[in-house]
This record gives sequence, structure tokens and C-alpha cells, in this order.
Amino acid sequence: MKKQLLTGILAAFWLPHAAAEALKLDDITIKSNGFERKESETTYASEIHTAEDIEASGASTLYDFLAQQSSLNILSNTGNKATPGVNLRGFGNENGYQNVAISIDGQRLNNIDIQPALLAGIPVSNIERIEISKGSGSVIYGDNATAGSIQIYTKNKTGVTVSLSAGNYGQLNNYLTAGIASEQVELSANAAHDSYDGYAKKDNTGHRDSFSSDTQNVKFKLKPTDRVQIRAQATNSENDIRYVNPLSKAQFDANPRTAVGTYTQQTFNTKQWQIGADFNATDKLSIAATHYREDKRSDFITFNNAFNYDYTMDELKLRYVETQWQVLYGLQKGDSLRKSSSSNTSKNFNAWFLNTEFHPQWLENTTFSVGYRREKVDYEYQPTAGTTLNQDNRLEAWDIGVNHRINPTTTLFANLNQSFQAPDIDRFFTFLGAFNQFISPAKVRTFNVGTNFFTTQNKFKLTAFYADLDNEIYLVPGIFRNTNLDRSHKLGIEVQDVYQLTPEINVSMLYNFVKAKIDSENEQNGAYNNKDLPGAPRHSFVGNVHWKIAPTLDLNFNQTWRSTAYAFNDFENNFSRKQAQYITTNLALNYQYQNATLFASINNLFDRENTIQVEDNAIYPVDFVRTFRVGMRADF
Repeated sequence: MKKQLLTGILAAFWLPHAAAEALKLDDITIKSNGFERKESETTYASEIHTAEDIEASGASTLYDFLAQQSSLNILSNTGNKATPGVNLRGFGNENGYQNVAISIDGQRLNNIDIQPALLAGIPVSNIERIEISKGSGSVIYGDNATAGSIQIYTKNKTGVTVSLSAGNYGQLNNYLTAGIASEQVELSANAAHDSYDGYAKKDNTGHRDSFSSDTQNVKFKLKPTDRVQIRAQATNSENDIRYVNPLSKAQFDANPRTAVGTYTQQTFNTKQWQIGADFNATDKLSIAATHYREDKRSDFITFNNAFNYDYTMDELKLRYVETQWQVLYGLQKGDSLRKSSSSNTSKNFNAWFLNTEFHPQWLENTTFSVGYRREKVDYEYQPTAGTTLNQDNRLEAWDIGVNHRINPTTTLFANLNQSFQAPDIDRFFTFLGAFNQFISPAKVRTFNVGTNFFTTQNKFKLTAFYADLDNEIYLVPGIFRNTNLDRSHKLGIEVQDVYQLTPEINVSMLYNFVKAKIDSENEQNGAYNNKDLPGAPRHSFVGNVHWKIAPTLDLNFNQTWRSTAYAFNDFENNFSRKQAQYITTNLALNYQYQNATLFASINNLFDRENTIQVEDNAIYPVDFVRTFRVGMRADF
């Protein structure tokens, strides 16, 4: 029945519809590979979300938007939504976040240890565009881009916008943005607050699983001449979260809001800034230099355990553009240090890359791309007592791609990509903190082939991929020792479609099929061989209907579904309980009157009890209650 329902949904979006006087669906210009290119003309698979998409969705946080509106499988990190798990192309919800390179305005967010990227510090109100490149990105972004990359670009605001909203469970989401712009100067600022009181019952200390985030951002651009631009940006984010402990099956069945023990309290305080300059030396040659820095503190207050992080990166890019070809050459140097009371551990890198695109005159409507990256990663472990240990890895990535336009509406593309993941520093230690061993980097070769079909009424994308992996990194369950899977692979199909059904109704869908298999692994005497990778659902679907009921009133209906998967620790595929389906239905309503917008949204309309299944008797409730929010936004 489920298969028939899914087939029917896919067919409804695929079959031709009656012609209508429709709005044009833009072929958006993106730059994930360093070159500005229409999304239908890229040599790689892409997924784009704009500020308009975010506003229409009614999502109040980046977590909600990505979980409900993108093809990414997003789940809280065992209860922590501030640093969620990100699963792209079957790398699993437990380790997938380390296989996606994430950046905001060019600044990397990936950590050097096992903590996922802090997404709570990015207000959705400040996002201009999200670009997801799949099976590509390793040449420009290097480490972690094994499944792909996510680039987030923030707004250059002019004018003033104020938004206030509140909801059940103590939800508050407020922001203020303001900006001015002239030919020489652009200045914008953003302040945002997001919080809730908690969804579960009070723990044994009287606290709920509460969350609060306060973020401020300032962007500045100065153009002293036509050829020179100076840019600077600074962000401060303070986050405090308490998250739940796992429930037994009996506790979950009785009430998913059950409190067990003391909730983990963790705070994240981060200060990010960047400064750079762009120089157009000639009409064809441009130079960009940027310095990035982040100072962050992560404090596990419950366990009296804190880490301080220092991240710096310097980047120099030279771009040369001719009529039929363009070249991007880059140098990158990054230093990352984690400091604790017992040790200092660093992971530093030096890299250079060369990326090219060319359009031969003898082969009209065809784009070729070739890129190569060389990176050296150095590790150093300095315990307060004991021997200093060192390790270095020399790694390479490359990408070869082609895009050919068959006719005005249809393009075909293919690319072959090699990528790598240098282990995070926690992979070298046991669960109790003793040094284990340096483990091997993961290496991935991915082949993508697909098509884009764009008209004024329809934007359709189809991609098939196969990824061959050596040394995929994982934690052996029960033993708590990090090591490598000898061989594994992933294959899948990705479908995207946006259709302007009538001038008033827009429908869209995302469907992914992913099969992630362990081919061979000597751990547990080969018991993992030919098993499915746990935590990786085979099917996922996101559907939206956006209805402009009246010129000032619009409604967005969203349905998100992911199929069952093996529990996080079930590498032998023999647990009695699987990761359950993830299902959520969401509604958002916007009413505009002059310069004001009134909005309301409901998440998880049918109160589905979604979970993260770790063991047979270890369950984390996630997105398991119905929430609603109402608010007002005004533009001046």
C-alpha cells in the first residue's frame, strides 16, 4: 500500500498538466563550484532553496526548514537540535554530518571533533540562499565533502524588518534586520532570538529540555574604486540547550515526554569574523583574499567538561575569465585547535586547488569542467602529562564533469568525483578518553549522471549516482573504538520537481532512493559484510503545495516522510526494533497588509511520535509533539 501511495504521488508530479498562464520559475544562478552558472547548466547535481522558499515554508529555525523542506535527512543529535545530524546520500544520521562540508558566506562550520556544526546560530531570517551540491564540492571545499557540500549565503539587507512570533511550549522567535546601501558602501545588521521552554517533562532537577539562542551579525562592504572592494563580517552567537536522555521502549510507549535522569545541559558561545578584499586587476583577472576566524566555547555543564576552540583560515583565489574558458586557482591554510583541561589537540591543513570550465567553440551548448585539489592534514596531540603524538596525511581530490544542452528546455550532465574525509580528532581516542590509534582517512569516488528539464511552468531534475568507498569511518558499537569499514558503497536516485499547476498553485516534490551497503569489514569476524549501513533510510519524500488564495493571502502545505532504517548501532542488521518512519505534516499561512505580514504555522499537525532508535531499548523522541506559532513581520 505504501509503495502504491508513493508511486501515485510521484506520478502526480511527473505527468503533464494542462497548460496555464503561469509565472516563470527562475533558472537560478549558483556558484557552488566557484563559478557563477545557471543551475540547469552545472556539471554537478544541485538543490537550491531561496529566501522566498524559507518565508513561504513558515519554518522558524534552520533545523525546521532543512528537516521539512530539503532532501537532507536532518535529525536532532540525540536530542540536541542546535547541532543536528545531517545525512546526505546514505552516510547515516550518526556520522553523515562529517561527510558534508558546510559553510556560511565561505566560512567553514565543520568542527575538528565529533560535534556537528552549530546550525542554531544561523537565523533563517538572515538567509538569502542555500545551495546543496551532491556528490561534488571536494575540489573547492576539500575535507568532509564526501557526500557533497552545503553553502549558506546571508542577505545584504536594505531598509528595516522587524518580526515577532510566539507559540506553544514557550516558543519565541524574534528578529530585527536593518541595512543601508549606496554605490560605495553597504552596511547591514541582524539580531535574532529563538527559544522554547521544552517539550518533555521536568527532569529530577526541575528543568525541562529548554533551548535559547541569541545571534547578532554585521556585514560591511566598501567600494573605494570600481576595481576594489573591501568586505568584513562578524557574528556572535550564544546558545544554551538541555537535551533528553534515551528512553526505554516501555517508557516511550507510556509517554514520549517521560523524563529520565538529569537532562544534559550544554552551552555554545561562538564569535566568527572575516575580512577580505577583491581586486579586479583587469577585465579578465580578479584576485580575492580572505581571513576567517572563529573562537568558540562548548561547555557540558552537566559533566563539568568544557572545550575551547580556535579556528583560523586564510584563502587566496585568482580567477581568470575568457570567452570560452575560465580558471580558478586557490590557496588555503587552516589551523584548528581544541583546548581542554587535559590536552591540546590540533588539526591543521594546507591546500591548493585548480578548477576550470571551458566551452569549446566546436561543440556548441556544452560545458566541460576539470578540477584538482592537493591537501596536507597535520594532527598533533599534546596531553598535559604524557608524550606528544603527531600524524600527517597527504590527500587529493578531483572532479571531471560535462553538461550539454540538448534543446532550450533540457540539459544532460555527468561528473566523476574523488573526495576524502580526514578523521576528526575524537576518532583517535577511546570512549573514556585514552589514546587509541590514528586511523585512515576515508576516500570516496562518486559517479553522477542526470538531466534538467526547465520550462516556464516546470523545473525537473533527475540524478542517479554510485559511490565507491574505502575506509568509511565509524564507531564499533559496544566496543566504542573508532576504525574504518574496509569497503562499502552507496547508490541512489534523486528526483526534484517544481510545477506551476495554475497561476495560483505551485506544487513541488523531492524524492530520494539511497541504498547504503557495507561490502566487507573484518570487525566482528565479518558479521557486518553485505549488511545495510544503519541509520540510513532508503526512501525519503518531501512534498509541498503552495496556494495563493488571494493576492494578499497564501497557504503552504508540507508533507515529509522517511522510511524505516536499521537502528544506529545495528551493524549486523539483527535488532528486534528498527528506526521508525519519520512523518510530519506542516501548514503555514501568510497574510500581507501593506508593509505588514501576519503569519501562522503548525508543525507536526497529526502529532506523530518520531524517534531516533539507537538500541532496542534506547529511544530518543524527536519532533514528537504538535507545535504552533503566530506572529507579525513589518518592513520599512
